[in-house]
Amino acid sequence: MRLFAAVLPPEGVTAALGAEVAALRRLPGADGLRWTGRDGWHLTVAFYGEVDDGLVSELSARLDRAARRTEPFELALRGGGHFGHGRALWAGVEGDLATLRLLADRAESAGRKAGVEMGEHRRYKPHLTVARSRDAFDVRPYVETLGGFSSRTWTVTDLALVRSHLPESGVPGEQPRYEVVARSPLGAAG
Repeated sequence: MRLFAAVLPPEGVTAALGAEVAALRRLPGADGLRWTGRDGWHLTVAFYGEVDDGLVSELSARLDRAARRTEPFELALRGGGHFGHGRALWAGVEGDLATLRLLADRAESAGRKAGVEMGEHRRYKPHLTVARSRDAFDVRPYVETLGGFSSRTWTVTDLALVRSHLPESGVPGEQPRYEVVARSPLGAAG
């Protein structure tokens, strides 16, 4: 299974971002980007890649422990940016980023301890991807527009283990499907 651990923003937050993305999609050249589907919006905290089925229960148990050791915390989506010369356009995150980074470190550690091949550790950069491009793309107008965006603050109360089903049809624009495999309540929320 292709898996990752994520924080899933609540409906009100994704609705506000959805309205902002609708405005972005009306900007000139927006059809040159592949826009991510709202039902797949998430803040990845640890990416595990292909995980052997035999490791999933151990990974889930370790994520449960990592979540219980992390108290609920507040976040909001705010502003935006890009990676890779416009290959990924994203909404930014503000709030208790120290706890979000701690949760990301714990989720990565949970994967390693469960036997998942994690590759090299990278500094965690919280973001929610809203569009991608195969090639370099001038996203400056999109980043400028996102600069004024701010969602309401919400309390993160759980960590999700999510399975990614990559497109198989070859149909242009087909999106990955995401399936929540498990949810682990944070600290006192459990």
